[in-house]
Amino acid sequence: MKNVTNLFLVSLFSGAITLGAYHLFFEKDQNKIGLVTTAPLYPTKNVGLTAEAIDFTAAAEKALEQVVHVKNVTYRTVYNPIDFFYGNRGGQTQPQVGTGSGVIISEDGYVVTNNHVIQGAAELEITLNNKKSYKAKLIGTDSKMDIALLKVDADEKLPYAVFADSDQVKVGEWVLAVGNPYNLNSTVTAGIISAKARNLDTSGIQSFIQTDAVVNPGNSGGALVNTRGELVGINTMISSNTGSYVGYSFAVPSNITRKIIEDIMEFGNVQRGILGIEGRELNGEASKELNIRETQGFYVNKVTKNSGAEKAGIKSGDVIMKLDNQNITSFAELSGYVNTKRPNDEINVTVNRDGRKLVIPVKLTKKEILNYEFYGLELEDLDATDKQRFKLKQGVKIKEITNEKLAPYADELKGSIILSIDGIKATDVETISRGLGSKTEKEGVRVELMLRNGQVMRIIL
Repeated sequence: MKNVTNLFLVSLFSGAITLGAYHLFFEKDQNKIGLVTTAPLYPTKNVGLTAEAIDFTAAAEKALEQVVHVKNVTYRTVYNPIDFFYGNRGGQTQPQVGTGSGVIISEDGYVVTNNHVIQGAAELEITLNNKKSYKAKLIGTDSKMDIALLKVDADEKLPYAVFADSDQVKVGEWVLAVGNPYNLNSTVTAGIISAKARNLDTSGIQSFIQTDAVVNPGNSGGALVNTRGELVGINTMISSNTGSYVGYSFAVPSNITRKIIEDIMEFGNVQRGILGIEGRELNGEASKELNIRETQGFYVNKVTKNSGAEKAGIKSGDVIMKLDNQNITSFAELSGYVNTKRPNDEINVTVNRDGRKLVIPVKLTKKEILNYEFYGLELEDLDATDKQRFKLKQGVKIKEITNEKLAPYADELKGSIILSIDGIKATDVETISRGLGSKTEKEGVRVELMLRNGQVMRIIL
């Protein structure tokens, strides 16, 4: 009996120590970093819990207070044919109303949403879960990543979302999507993380969180939260042929969102750092073609001149296996991690070089100061003056000709605008670099370009 009593006391004492340690290490105050608040790290949960065993109510209650309804008002002029007949060509101005969702990220009224939710808005209004409405002003946007930052001047402190570390989110983890689909305010749906670092081949972000939580039009800009109510992503798009939910939806990871917001607040625009490499992600087929053993990672086909990667000693033929502690098995994982960094940030790049593992510190380069060299053409992004002059929204400009075979045509080609290469729209230099990463300069490519005189022509290099 005495032994049983002793055993019980030891167990009780051990439990008390465990509980105390949990409060000490895991229930610290949330960390404030710049504008946004980040959540503390929590221990990994036991697997095997059914939906019935998980209580979503606390997370839903918290998130509903933090998610707002966003109204976007634009104006267009409508002309009546009869008015034209009588010489009245003034037309009538009519408001057009679009709606979406947003997430409050600070108690003083900053709200994050999707850029496409507020694009072209003449007036913006947000409505809280308690039905209070406020006029909102646009602070800044990142159309490439489809994120926008708004600000409202409320007469009270607002409930705000805490940012989770989206790199730590696991496939199979339960999440809630909170938003306003079809103008149905304060809607919550549940699902799991279906995949991470999903590449949808859009011209912007390449690293989405995929979930099977139901998301429909109007959910855009709303919150994807974990079972603690912490923000893991901003719901952005659905995979559908009809425009409505059919199984999967996608969110911008919270780490990328946080970095964009902090850049807008500190610099007024988004600071993009790049490694300065081209290549392709590996799989069985690519490894056979390249005659290498590795079937996972990112194969470096070319290193950009004067980039951080070149200066650090990364070489063509290297296979990138890790960035810092993040495993890299695809281009989406690589770009997703780099998109959370700024120019001059240093990251440790783990590469496999001829069977040897090397860890190479690389300082990221500012995207705008690098030019991309392709088949003897030095390319740069269009600036605002070029876009206005050529009446284009996108394209890349031929800055210099370094290919001797093209020297006779240098005067004609220099300053021209490339519109597409091999059917890939030349949105910017980064898009072209990514699309041609697996090609060698021995392969021919079709180029559509606009000459300085406005003539469009197609050539084969």
